[in-house]
Amino acid sequence: MSSLFAPLTLRGTTLRNRLWVAPMCQYSAVEGVPNDWHHVHLAQFATGGAGLVIAEATAVSPEARISPADVGLWNDAQQQAWAPIVESVHARGAAVGVQLAHAGRKASTWPPFAPQRGTVPPADGGWEPVAPSSIAFEGLVDPRELTIAEIDGIVDDFAAAAVRAVAIGFDVLEIHAAHGYLLHEFLSPLANTRTDAYGGSLENRARLVLRVVEAVRRAAPDTVVFVRFSGTDWAPGGLEVAEVVEVARWSAERGADLFDVSSGGLVAHQQIPVGPGYQVPLARALRDAGLPAAAVGLITNGPQAESILTAGDADAILAAREWLRDPHFGLRVATEIGADVPWPPQYERARRRTH
Repeated sequence: MSSLFAPLTLRGTTLRNRLWVAPMCQYSAVEGVPNDWHHVHLAQFATGGAGLVIAEATAVSPEARISPADVGLWNDAQQQAWAPIVESVHARGAAVGVQLAHAGRKASTWPPFAPQRGTVPPADGGWEPVAPSSIAFEGLVDPRELTIAEIDGIVDDFAAAAVRAVAIGFDVLEIHAAHGYLLHEFLSPLANTRTDAYGGSLENRARLVLRVVEAVRRAAPDTVVFVRFSGTDWAPGGLEVAEVVEVARWSAERGADLFDVSSGGLVAHQQIPVGPGYQVPLARALRDAGLPAAAVGLITNGPQAESILTAGDADAILAAREWLRDPHFGLRVATEIGADVPWPPQYERARRRTH
């Protein structure tokens, strides 16, 4: 029996396999509303054999967007547009999640395929970014330091988005605390120099993440909750994996079910040793601490993915770019490792068989 294609049950929700689609921003929305692009983009992965499809970073407020072209889940129009997408993924046999996010100091930027770079000025639809401290990401404007009252409001925004997501059938809520966005900024001493209850010690720097986990769990008591962490900043003086293990342990105590372990994104001077499976040891560190974890990062074929699970390095595999290259990555992987999984009957004629 393949480890990769064994089901996984979390908080009463059974995922048909452990090969999942990581969130991937599409920068293709208007006023935060997903459209036909998002519908086809996400549903195709379910057809292609994914056990779980996680929708891209979805802003919990207008100011939480990375760019003006980000999707959101803070109003009725957005919620109504997400509903048929959720239904389509379910109809193709996969579970569906949404990554709830706040971009922090990396907000109000141009989409990556725009001709401009840097911060979008207010005249072009931009807004003032906020952060734990007034420290800019290289090449972007200085953010405004958040007040305590504003921090309280952000916690409420995450909870409200969770309520909307559950109401339309999302199976998994992922809290985005990675890649240099707001919750990660609070965690890292490279971006957080506060001297109040949200700065200084690890306990203080983790306070906002833990409040968000608690708020989302209260808002969605029966729904699976993931947290995506950057396991390290890959920069001197930054967040280290031992600290992330501790924050993940505190998050699990507050109701998080699994941790999606990526890395980096906080500072431009990071030095990442990129290579096949380069982030897998970060997931392994959480598993060694008794915490459920998913691995991500240059996992591109079936034998590699299967070996990560059989070695006990992770509970599940998340892939991103490989699903873009091949939306039927799940079916291909099953063929590569000889796993007997059902194909859509419309595609059965293309299935390679051994005789």
